[in-house]
Amino acid sequence: MNLQEDLKKLSEKIKQYRDEARVQLHLAQEDVKDEWDDLEQDWDRFRTKLDQVLHDAENASQEARQTAHKLGEDLKSGYENIRNKLK
Repeated sequence: MNLQEDLKKLSEKIKQYRDEARVQLHLAQEDVKDEWDDLEQDWDRFRTKLDQVLHDAENASQEARQTAHKLGEDLKSGYENIRNKLK
């Protein structure tokens, strides 16, 4: 095999890897977007729950406070995960 044939095969392999990477990148972006959309719905629920707990701070049950805290921690982890995927 000569140098031109080697380079042509190398170029074809690089093109194949590049195309595969482009598809994977697109799919990853869609996965991250889906994850973001789910987190945004959770964020809305969290804000509602937090508003209720803060409004009724004295009367809010321990369970309600714990639920809001757990949801907040889950959201923090979810957004952190997305941030790390985008780095």
